[in-house]
Amino acid sequence: MILSGSEIKKQLGTNIKIEPYCDDQLNPNSYNLTLHDELLVYEEIILDMKRPNRFRRLTIPEEGMVLQPNQLYLGRTIEHTETHNYVPMLEGRSSIGRLGLFVHVTAGFGDVGFCGFWTLEMFAVQPVRIYPGVQVCQIFYHSVDGDVTEYQSGKYQHNTDIQPSLLFKELGIRDDNQMRLEFEDGNRDA
Repeated sequence: MILSGSEIKKQLGTNIKIEPYCDDQLNPNSYNLTLHDELLVYEEIILDMKRPNRFRRLTIPEEGMVLQPNQLYLGRTIEHTETHNYVPMLEGRSSIGRLGLFVHVTAGFGDVGFCGFWTLEMFAVQPVRIYPGVQVCQIFYHSVDGDVTEYQSGKYQHNTDIQPSLLFKELGIRDDNQMRLEFEDGNRDA
């Protein structure tokens, strides 16, 4: 079952937290989230699942920025959310999709207990101008049957920024900085 807009509002401050919250962004069965002014783009030609990939930051100016096709852009919501006892789900808004901008390409299925900003996987079919603060996606909530075990992963929980893929952590691979520091420490002892 999906929560209605009025039920989302009723659950605010207990099972659902959305900060900042604005009544104008509440829909009949979802809440619109807005786009932060920063993006990440990978600098690698070939992305590797088993290691961290280099990226650079871009700032979306007030006059907007044109996203190009064949480039993955990682953004994030302005809103910080926290959800207990419901499954948070994220989808792009249809008005944005009709411009050929896929806002949340995959991984729209959240976990009970998730707390943080939502990283958006953005891909443009054709060049499209985006703006900071635009209502770019919507969050909605499903009820859960059975015992609830809350999300506790150290990868994305309690994030404070855009999150590039951290899949390498699942694969038991340490990031390059960890390996570099351990190598330097080892050489000092020699």
